[in-house]
Amino acid sequence: MAKQKIQVLIEGGKATAAPPLGPALGPLGVNIGQVIAEINKKTDSFKGMQVPVTVEVDPSTKAFSISVGTPPASALILKEAGVQKGSGRPQEELVADLVIEQIIKIAKMKEDALLGKTLKDKVKEIVGTCNSMGVKVEGVKASEAIKLINKGDFDEQILSGKTDLSEEERKQLAEERKHLQADLEAKHAKEEAKAKEIIGAMQGKERSAIVAKLREAEVHEDVISKLLPVEAPADAKGAPKSDAKPKK
Repeated sequence: MAKQKIQVLIEGGKATAAPPLGPALGPLGVNIGQVIAEINKKTDSFKGMQVPVTVEVDPSTKAFSISVGTPPASALILKEAGVQKGSGRPQEELVADLVIEQIIKIAKMKEDALLGKTLKDKVKEIVGTCNSMGVKVEGVKASEAIKLINKGDFDEQILSGKTDLSEEERKQLAEERKHLQADLEAKHAKEEAKAKEIIGAMQGKERSAIVAKLREAEVHEDVISKLLPVEAPADAKGAPKSDAKPKK
């Protein structure tokens, strides 16, 4: 009899016999508790992330095997960086910093899914993802880190394959992350205050004129959208669905 495959997406380390896994395994006659325990053991390092898992069962012998995929590189970067999301302005604002050992760790975890032929090539792919998320590498912009990798600055670390960080290194990264977040919050508050001042001074003007003034003052588009939402389209009778007034 052909082996049966069950593919599910579960949170790392938190598989249970509840749907969808339990009901799918039940008819196959395997020890569900053993399967759950093995999945949780294999996915424990992915806590807080959704992980693709494949369970393959031989119906005649009840033997099973488990293969675990990996979350997207972006999710692994966020976990290593200790942040909930990447930067909305990745080329202007940086939200966290990773050291090369963390990049190597992610590259190894995603090894089968990356295109690079060597570990160094795979490391550069992960750094490229950092660049699109506003995450620094070794204290510099990710785009600059790629140049350093090309120069061979991190060849020793990549060759060794070291992925562990000392407790002191982790503390330093956490401190830098706090400073980056505090700086961004202060910057955004100042930018929003400037935008509100402009909007207040131009009360009664057309939205397009206010937007032009905000852009001239280098207010970011996400702040403009937040404080000056686009008017809702008119309904069938021609009446606007909302006033869409500037937010105070």
